[in-house]
Amino acid sequence: MIPEIHIEDFNYPLPDERIAKYPLASRDSSKLLLYRNGSVEEHKFTEISGFIPDDALMVFNDTKVVPARLHFQRPTGAHIEIFCLEPVQPEEYVSMFAVTDSCRWKCIVGNVKRWKNDTLSLYNPLEDNRISEMNLRADLVERVGETSIVEFTWDNGAPFSQVLEVCGSVPIPPYLNRNTEEVDLERYQTLYARFRGSVAAPTAGLHFTEKVLDAIRAKGVSTETVCLHVGAGTFLPVKSSLVAEHTMHREPFVVTLSLLEKLIARKGKVAAVGTTSVRTLESLYYVGVSCIEKGHPEDVGQWDPYSREYAYSTEESLGAIVKYLKTNGLEELKVGTRIIIVPGFSFRIVDILVTNFHQPQSTLLLLISHLKSTGEVTIKRHPHFTVISIPNSRHTLTTSSISFGVLINKLPEGSTPIS
Repeated sequence: MIPEIHIEDFNYPLPDERIAKYPLASRDSSKLLLYRNGSVEEHKFTEISGFIPDDALMVFNDTKVVPARLHFQRPTGAHIEIFCLEPVQPEEYVSMFAVTDSCRWKCIVGNVKRWKNDTLSLYNPLEDNRISEMNLRADLVERVGETSIVEFTWDNGAPFSQVLEVCGSVPIPPYLNRNTEEVDLERYQTLYARFRGSVAAPTAGLHFTEKVLDAIRAKGVSTETVCLHVGAGTFLPVKSSLVAEHTMHREPFVVTLSLLEKLIARKGKVAAVGTTSVRTLESLYYVGVSCIEKGHPEDVGQWDPYSREYAYSTEESLGAIVKYLKTNGLEELKVGTRIIIVPGFSFRIVDILVTNFHQPQSTLLLLISHLKSTGEVTIKRHPHFTVISIPNSRHTLTTSSISFGVLINKLPEGSTPIS
């Protein structure tokens, strides 16, 4: 049953002056807010290894942000902004970034009503020779709901990955209220980013340095990766009054056979770095259900976790995926998810969450709340962070008042980790 949740219950004041426009000089110098036993403690991020259990399995999202924002101009002079969401032709990310002449993407188009049937040219006010040589053009193929299918063509034979690097800009979060700058090319990317495809960074991972990672591994914590390409919907607040009316975009993800086997065999807790890792890991249970009932993996629907009662254990579900992969000689699971995690969700895999700043009325704020039922949110002000208390919940949420602060949330006992 889809829960009735009013998004206004997840609102809180966020003045612009409480948002850090730029990261600190050192990634791991940010604050660390620890929620534990009903209270919030303030620490430094460099201390995070001390709060992760020695036998934990820590999972990171190694997706890489691409410069997915492109600015075009109509022959009339009107400006059109195109935000690439996901590849259409070719459909696979690796193939897409290797093409050298044309491709199609599903995009969000600003001022789309002004775009008729004319071909757009890339806006190049500084007359950059590299941009001129590429001669990147855009044609509107069709509109699909709030998105559009756009065909890009270019002349110089460069792979599309290079086209984006030269012509595009990194889509930083809109709440920063500034333009993309040179510093964002490095800092709006995790150190362990490997696979191109995201249009937004898994920001909880931005604070990890090699020193911090070494300290975590030195105490015996096992580290693994998933790859979920983050969509633009991560940035967007819920606009409908009821969360049930909000639509989640599909996000593709990849999980290795090795990680699946570790999840089944694990004895310690699973610590997910970022909400994207949580959504990936928790989606696995429902992928496994499709393997059990239909014989093959399917995308996870937005409301699948709430649509019925599931009798399968987590071990049975993950085991079904492992069986499918081995039967078909596959080393990776490749599928997509639209999962939304809201109050009423039952956690089956994740025990600990390392997360970042979350905007008011966002699906990510809903994710970390773990409510048993809806209720009125109480806001408490603090010089350094906002504490959000929610009735009928086991715990208190803490949201850092600076965008590069991080917290750890211990998930409620309603979760059912593999034992």
